[in-house]
Amino acid sequence: MSDRDKKPRFHRAPGKGRDAGRRPAWREREARVDGPVILYGWHTVAAALGNPQRKIRKLLLTENAARRLADENIDTRVTPEIVRPNLIDQRLGPDAVHQGLLAEADPLQSPDIDTLPLEGIVLVLDQITDPHNVGAILRSAAAFAVKAIVTTARHSPEATGVLAKSASGALEMVPLVTVQNLARALSELNDIGFMTVGLDSEGAKDLGAVELRQPLALVLGAEGKGLRQLTRETCSVVARLDMPGEIKSLNVSNAAVLALYIGASRLGLMG
Repeated sequence: MSDRDKKPRFHRAPGKGRDAGRRPAWREREARVDGPVILYGWHTVAAALGNPQRKIRKLLLTENAARRLADENIDTRVTPEIVRPNLIDQRLGPDAVHQGLLAEADPLQSPDIDTLPLEGIVLVLDQITDPHNVGAILRSAAAFAVKAIVTTARHSPEATGVLAKSASGALEMVPLVTVQNLARALSELNDIGFMTVGLDSEGAKDLGAVELRQPLALVLGAEGKGLRQLTRETCSVVARLDMPGEIKSLNVSNAAVLALYIGASRLGLMG
Protein backbone atom coordinates (compact mmCIF):
# COMPACT_ATOMS: atom_id res chain seq x y z
CA MET A 1 0.00 0.00 0.00
CA SER A 2 1.37 3.41 -0.94
CA ASP A 3 1.53 6.40 1.41
CA ARG A 4 -1.25 7.97 -0.61
CA ASP A 5 -3.49 4.97 0.05
CA LYS A 6 -2.90 5.32 3.79
CA LYS A 7 -4.16 8.90 3.92
CA PRO A 8 -7.81 9.64 4.70
CA ARG A 9 -10.02 10.35 1.69
CA PHE A 10 -10.61 13.90 2.88
CA HIS A 11 -8.65 16.20 5.14
CA ARG A 12 -9.60 19.66 6.27
CA ALA A 13 -6.80 21.98 7.25
CA PRO A 14 -7.03 23.26 10.85
CA GLY A 15 -9.00 26.46 11.25
CA LYS A 16 -10.93 26.18 8.00
CA GLY A 17 -14.69 25.92 7.71
CA ARG A 18 -17.27 24.77 10.17
CA ASP A 19 -16.29 22.22 12.82
CA ALA A 20 -12.60 22.82 12.07
CA GLY A 21 -10.36 20.19 13.57
CA ARG A 22 -13.22 17.71 13.97
CA ARG A 23 -12.46 14.21 12.85
CA PRO A 24 -14.26 13.55 9.55
CA ALA A 25 -17.64 11.95 10.12
CA TRP A 26 -18.40 8.94 7.95
CA ARG A 27 -21.66 7.17 7.45
CA GLU A 28 -22.58 4.23 5.31
CA ARG A 29 -24.14 5.30 2.05
CA GLU A 30 -27.80 4.46 2.11
CA ALA A 31 -28.14 0.99 0.70
CA ARG A 32 -30.51 0.96 -2.25
CA VAL A 33 -29.15 -2.30 -3.58
CA ASP A 34 -30.34 -5.71 -2.41
CA GLY A 35 -27.06 -7.44 -1.63
CA PRO A 36 -23.59 -6.43 -2.80
CA VAL A 37 -22.56 -3.94 -5.45
CA ILE A 38 -21.92 -5.60 -8.82
CA LEU A 39 -18.81 -4.46 -10.70
CA TYR A 40 -17.76 -5.78 -14.09
CA GLY A 41 -15.37 -4.95 -16.90
CA TRP A 42 -11.60 -4.57 -16.88
CA HIS A 43 -11.16 -0.95 -15.78
CA THR A 44 -14.01 -1.12 -13.26
CA VAL A 45 -12.85 -4.27 -11.50
CA ALA A 46 -9.12 -3.49 -11.71
CA ALA A 47 -9.76 -0.08 -10.09
CA ALA A 48 -11.85 -1.70 -7.35
CA LEU A 49 -9.11 -4.24 -6.65
CA GLY A 50 -6.64 -1.36 -6.36
CA ASN A 51 -8.82 0.58 -3.92
CA PRO A 52 -8.09 -0.41 -0.30
CA GLN A 53 -11.38 1.18 0.79
CA ARG A 54 -13.39 -1.23 -1.38
CA LYS A 55 -14.18 -4.56 0.29
CA ILE A 56 -14.35 -7.34 -2.29
CA ARG A 57 -16.66 -10.23 -1.36
CA LYS A 58 -16.43 -12.42 -4.43
CA LEU A 59 -14.51 -12.39 -7.72
CA LEU A 60 -15.39 -14.30 -10.89
CA LEU A 61 -12.71 -14.44 -13.59
CA THR A 62 -12.24 -16.19 -16.88
CA GLU A 63 -8.85 -17.83 -17.42
CA ASN A 64 -7.79 -15.02 -19.76
CA ALA A 65 -8.80 -12.32 -17.27
CA ALA A 66 -6.99 -14.09 -14.43
CA ARG A 67 -3.86 -14.33 -16.57
CA ARG A 68 -4.03 -10.64 -17.47
CA LEU A 69 -4.39 -9.63 -13.81
CA ALA A 70 -1.37 -11.74 -12.96
CA ASP A 71 0.64 -10.30 -15.87
CA GLU A 72 -0.11 -6.77 -14.64
CA ASN A 73 0.65 -7.67 -11.01
CA ILE A 74 -2.85 -6.76 -9.81
CA ASP A 75 -3.66 -8.41 -6.48
CA THR A 76 -7.06 -10.14 -6.58
CA ARG A 77 -7.27 -9.79 -2.73
CA VAL A 78 -9.69 -12.74 -2.55
CA THR A 79 -9.38 -16.19 -4.06
CA PRO A 80 -11.15 -15.88 -7.43
CA GLU A 81 -13.48 -18.39 -8.99
CA ILE A 82 -12.28 -19.30 -12.49
CA VAL A 83 -15.34 -19.63 -14.71
CA ARG A 84 -16.35 -19.77 -18.35
CA PRO A 85 -17.46 -16.46 -19.95
CA ASN A 86 -21.02 -17.73 -20.39
CA LEU A 87 -21.45 -18.02 -16.62
CA ILE A 88 -20.77 -14.28 -16.27
CA ASP A 89 -23.07 -13.69 -19.25
CA GLN A 90 -25.82 -15.48 -17.35
CA ARG A 91 -25.30 -13.24 -14.31
CA LEU A 92 -25.23 -9.95 -16.22
CA GLY A 93 -27.16 -10.55 -19.44
CA PRO A 94 -25.86 -10.89 -23.00
CA ASP A 95 -25.37 -7.14 -23.59
CA ALA A 96 -22.94 -6.53 -20.72
CA VAL A 97 -19.32 -6.14 -21.87
CA HIS A 98 -17.64 -7.77 -18.88
CA GLN A 99 -14.27 -8.75 -20.42
CA GLY A 100 -14.18 -11.80 -18.18
CA LEU A 101 -14.35 -10.04 -14.79
CA LEU A 102 -17.19 -9.71 -12.29
CA ALA A 103 -16.82 -8.67 -8.65
CA GLU A 104 -19.30 -8.55 -5.80
CA ALA A 105 -18.31 -5.85 -3.32
CA ASP A 106 -19.57 -3.72 -0.44
CA PRO A 107 -20.69 -0.16 -1.24
CA LEU A 108 -18.14 2.56 -0.57
CA GLN A 109 -18.74 4.91 2.32
CA SER A 110 -20.19 8.36 1.74
CA PRO A 111 -18.45 11.38 3.29
CA ASP A 112 -20.48 14.12 4.94
CA ILE A 113 -20.78 17.53 3.28
CA ASP A 114 -18.79 19.22 6.03
CA THR A 115 -15.76 16.98 5.46
CA LEU A 116 -15.24 18.15 1.86
CA PRO A 117 -11.99 20.03 1.23
CA LEU A 118 -12.46 23.77 0.80
CA GLU A 119 -10.67 23.87 -2.55
CA GLY A 120 -11.16 22.79 -6.11
CA ILE A 121 -14.47 21.72 -7.66
CA VAL A 122 -17.34 19.45 -6.66
CA LEU A 123 -20.27 18.49 -8.86
CA VAL A 124 -23.88 18.39 -7.67
CA LEU A 125 -26.40 16.29 -9.62
CA ASP A 126 -30.08 17.21 -9.42
CA GLN A 127 -32.07 14.06 -10.17
CA ILE A 128 -29.97 12.81 -13.09
CA THR A 129 -31.31 9.27 -13.35
CA ASP A 130 -29.57 7.71 -16.38
CA PRO A 131 -26.73 5.48 -15.12
CA HIS A 132 -24.80 5.89 -18.39
CA ASN A 133 -24.84 9.68 -17.97
CA VAL A 134 -23.85 9.55 -14.30
CA GLY A 135 -21.08 7.09 -15.12
CA ALA A 136 -19.77 9.34 -17.89
CA ILE A 137 -19.92 12.34 -15.52
CA LEU A 138 -17.92 10.37 -12.95
CA ARG A 139 -15.27 9.57 -15.54
CA SER A 140 -14.97 13.24 -16.52
CA ALA A 141 -14.91 14.22 -12.85
CA ALA A 142 -11.92 11.93 -12.28
CA ALA A 143 -10.15 13.47 -15.27
CA PHE A 144 -10.63 16.98 -13.83
CA ALA A 145 -9.67 15.98 -10.25
CA VAL A 146 -13.15 16.77 -8.92
CA LYS A 147 -13.20 16.40 -5.13
CA ALA A 148 -16.63 14.75 -4.89
CA ILE A 149 -20.02 14.33 -6.54
CA VAL A 150 -23.10 15.16 -4.48
CA THR A 151 -26.26 13.29 -5.41
CA THR A 152 -29.57 12.35 -3.81
CA ALA A 153 -30.49 9.04 -2.22
CA ARG A 154 -33.69 9.04 -4.31
CA HIS A 155 -34.08 9.78 -8.03
CA SER A 156 -30.49 8.84 -8.83
CA PRO A 157 -29.03 5.57 -10.13
CA GLU A 158 -27.39 3.02 -7.87
CA ALA A 159 -23.58 3.00 -7.75
CA THR A 160 -23.39 -0.46 -9.26
CA GLY A 161 -23.65 -2.33 -12.57
CA VAL A 162 -24.09 -0.09 -15.62
CA LEU A 163 -23.12 3.10 -13.78
CA ALA A 164 -19.88 1.55 -12.52
CA LYS A 165 -19.05 0.15 -15.97
CA SER A 166 -19.75 3.53 -17.63
CA ALA A 167 -17.50 5.24 -15.06
CA SER A 168 -14.62 3.00 -16.17
CA GLY A 169 -12.99 2.87 -12.74
CA ALA A 170 -13.81 6.45 -11.69
CA LEU A 171 -16.24 5.20 -9.03
CA GLU A 172 -13.14 4.32 -6.99
CA MET A 173 -11.57 7.76 -7.55
CA VAL A 174 -14.34 10.30 -6.99
CA PRO A 175 -16.30 10.01 -3.73
CA LEU A 176 -20.10 10.09 -3.95
CA VAL A 177 -21.81 12.16 -1.26
CA THR A 178 -25.38 10.87 -0.91
CA VAL A 179 -27.87 13.27 0.66
CA GLN A 180 -31.57 13.13 1.48
CA ASN A 181 -32.40 16.74 0.52
CA LEU A 182 -30.45 18.48 -2.24
CA ALA A 183 -31.55 22.03 -1.39
CA ARG A 184 -30.44 21.52 2.20
CA ALA A 185 -27.10 20.13 0.98
CA LEU A 186 -26.62 23.17 -1.28
CA SER A 187 -27.40 25.46 1.66
CA GLU A 188 -24.74 23.65 3.67
CA LEU A 189 -22.24 24.05 0.83
CA ASN A 190 -23.05 27.77 0.76
CA ASP A 191 -22.59 27.99 4.53
CA ILE A 192 -19.14 26.39 4.54
CA GLY A 193 -17.86 28.68 1.79
CA PHE A 194 -18.61 27.06 -1.56
CA MET A 195 -19.66 29.14 -4.53
CA THR A 196 -22.65 27.18 -5.86
CA VAL A 197 -23.27 27.71 -9.57
CA GLY A 198 -26.34 26.16 -11.15
CA LEU A 199 -26.19 25.46 -14.88
CA ASP A 200 -29.45 26.33 -16.60
CA SER A 201 -30.41 27.55 -20.08
CA GLU A 202 -32.18 30.48 -18.40
CA GLY A 203 -29.07 31.61 -16.51
CA ALA A 204 -28.41 35.35 -16.47
CA LYS A 205 -24.78 35.02 -17.67
CA ASP A 206 -22.69 32.63 -19.68
CA LEU A 207 -20.54 30.51 -17.34
CA GLY A 208 -17.42 31.85 -19.03
CA ALA A 209 -18.36 35.40 -17.96
CA VAL A 210 -18.99 34.54 -14.30
CA GLU A 211 -16.24 35.42 -11.82
CA LEU A 212 -15.59 32.01 -10.29
CA ARG A 213 -13.75 31.18 -7.09
CA GLN A 214 -12.74 28.14 -5.04
CA PRO A 215 -14.24 26.06 -3.58
CA LEU A 216 -16.69 25.76 -6.46
CA ALA A 217 -19.79 23.57 -6.74
CA LEU A 218 -21.21 23.15 -10.25
CA VAL A 219 -24.85 22.04 -10.18
CA LEU A 220 -26.27 20.04 -13.10
CA GLY A 221 -29.93 19.23 -13.72
CA ALA A 222 -31.58 16.35 -15.53
CA GLU A 223 -31.98 16.52 -19.30
CA GLY A 224 -35.29 18.01 -20.30
CA LYS A 225 -36.32 19.06 -16.78
CA GLY A 226 -33.14 20.96 -15.91
CA LEU A 227 -32.69 22.28 -12.38
CA ARG A 228 -35.67 22.11 -10.07
CA GLN A 229 -36.95 25.48 -8.86
CA LEU A 230 -35.77 25.08 -5.26
CA THR A 231 -32.36 23.92 -6.47
CA ARG A 232 -32.09 26.99 -8.72
CA GLU A 233 -33.14 29.32 -5.92
CA THR A 234 -30.59 27.83 -3.50
CA CYS A 235 -27.61 28.28 -5.86
CA SER A 236 -25.62 31.47 -5.33
CA VAL A 237 -25.40 31.97 -9.13
CA VAL A 238 -27.31 30.50 -12.09
CA ALA A 239 -25.37 30.50 -15.37
CA ARG A 240 -25.85 29.14 -18.86
CA LEU A 241 -23.55 27.51 -21.41
CA ASP A 242 -23.68 29.48 -24.65
CA MET A 243 -23.11 27.57 -27.91
CA PRO A 244 -22.06 29.18 -31.21
CA GLY A 245 -23.75 26.55 -33.39
CA GLU A 246 -27.35 25.87 -34.31
CA ILE A 247 -27.80 23.25 -31.58
CA LYS A 248 -27.95 25.12 -28.28
CA SER A 249 -28.15 22.25 -25.79
CA LEU A 250 -25.86 19.37 -24.86
CA ASN A 251 -26.27 15.95 -23.34
CA VAL A 252 -25.80 16.43 -19.56
CA SER A 253 -22.56 14.45 -19.49
CA ASN A 254 -21.14 16.62 -22.30
CA ALA A 255 -22.35 19.76 -20.51
CA ALA A 256 -20.51 18.54 -17.41
CA VAL A 257 -17.24 18.24 -19.34
CA LEU A 258 -17.60 21.74 -20.79
CA ALA A 259 -18.50 23.24 -17.41
CA LEU A 260 -15.57 21.48 -15.76
CA TYR A 261 -13.17 22.72 -18.43
CA ILE A 262 -14.38 26.30 -18.04
CA GLY A 263 -14.30 26.07 -14.25
CA ALA A 264 -10.88 24.42 -14.04
CA SER A 265 -9.42 26.89 -16.56
CA ARG A 266 -10.81 29.95 -14.77
CA LEU A 267 -9.60 28.70 -11.40
CA GLY A 268 -6.09 27.88 -12.62
CA LEU A 269 -6.47 24.15 -12.01
CA MET A 270 -5.42 22.95 -15.44
CA GLY A 271 -1.67 22.79 -15.00
